Amino acid sequence: MKIFHGTENANIQRPTVLTLGVFDGLHLGHQLIMRTVVERAKAVNAVPTAITFDPHPRAVLHPETAPPLLQTLDQRLANFEVLGIEQAIVIPFTAEFASTPAEEFLSNILHDRLQAKEVYLGKGFAFGRSRGGNIELLKRMSGELGFFADEVPEVQLRGQRISSSEIRKLLATGRVNLARRMLGRPYGVEGVVVRGNRRGHTIGFPTANLKPHNRVIPKFGVYATATLVGGKWRRSITNIGVRPTFETQAEPSIETYLFDFDSDLYGDVLRVRFLHRIRDERKFNGIEELKAQIEKDSRTALNYFRHEGVRNMLDLL
Repeated sequence: MKIFHGTENANIQRPTVLTLGVFDGLHLGHQLIMRTVVERAKAVNAVPTAITFDPHPRAVLHPETAPPLLQTLDQRLANFEVLGIEQAIVIPFTAEFASTPAEEFLSNILHDRLQAKEVYLGKGFAFGRSRGGNIELLKRMSGELGFFADEVPEVQLRGQRISSSEIRKLLATGRVNLARRMLGRPYGVEGVVVRGNRRGHTIGFPTANLKPHNRVIPKFGVYATATLVGGKWRRSITNIGVRPTFETQAEPSIETYLFDFDSDLYGDVLRVRFLHRIRDERKFNGIEELKAQIEKDSRTALNYFRHEGVRNMLDLL
């Protein structure tokens, strides 16, 4: 996939079918938009293209209400490619860019520079100064500029609209199963394995301590997880919290124990996906009580992994 940072650097060789948005999390609603773009690009012999913004527009315009993002920019771009997008254009979002009239952006960028044949927006998305670039303006100007424009319908689950903000709420309450259904895949974080206090080694459960790149972390607690090591998804159990049995630290930790694995992972970048919540984090009366609970949690996780549907999911991850 070709990645261009800024429209002025976009070397567009062929007409495009494109969409634009933040697409944080690339949930099922976003995936429908991407599939539409990819299918239509194939039909009209154009390049499927996604325009995204970095940082999040609200971080520039209303930083006090800016949401933590579900994905890093690199993760978002990697998922674009998985979904069949062949060109991605990352627009640095600034106050100056926010003041651009939507009409100017459509005419100068989408039409002239990006050679748009067709443009698709997610339901309710708007761009340009004062959010003037809505689907109504797009359809009106498309007739003048000679491209087709349409809005992709929203995707619902249990009668509820799927959105990035709803997924953040689910993760904040530990409802990783429902978040997985909205995302179309388990929610995951990635980060570098750093040295901890090695307490896990002393009780027979050595953990990889992750310094996450992602800002959104599920609710404190213990989870059955899948961890990508050496290109293979491995069964694991992960604790998120502040280690209340030993200390109350300001910075939460993510500690992952991999079943049937014993290698040095320090400095490696791991990806951990959250499959099932086992329990809340709690304080124990010493190491022996903690060890007994970890053994119980491990049995719970291993029983979870024995379900046929879970085994199949691990094979597909």
